[in-house]
Amino acid sequence: MRKLKDKIRRRLRRKIGIRKRIRGSAEKPRMTIFKSNRYVYVQVIDDDKGFTIASVSNKEKDLTSVKSKVKEVHQLGEVIGKRLKEKNISKVVFDRNGYKYHGIVKAIADAARKTGLIF
Repeated sequence: MRKLKDKIRRRLRRKIGIRKRIRGSAEKPRMTIFKSNRYVYVQVIDDDKGFTIASVSNKEKDLTSVKSKVKEVHQLGEVIGKRLKEKNISKVVFDRNGYKYHGIVKAIADAARKTGLIF
């Protein structure tokens, strides 16, 4: 149990360090990822105004078949890319939220890049 708490504490410490340097704006909002064991959430946030521009998760009705696995989670990156294109946003700042840039995080980022988003 202690090992799990330490793991979470380390990730939150990394998250704080990242957030000191990364800030989203209306022109270039912040795209952040949160992973739980069961679900993956992606949000695009305008930090100046303090609201979410677009979001996607595998809890949505259309995306419930998407498991939290690397092979399937790229669909979330494609959906968030399409939603941002509809809102005429092409540049974002990528916030990995303290997670390592591999696996699910990398799959979402690569899929979003394929839709034309620039990080």
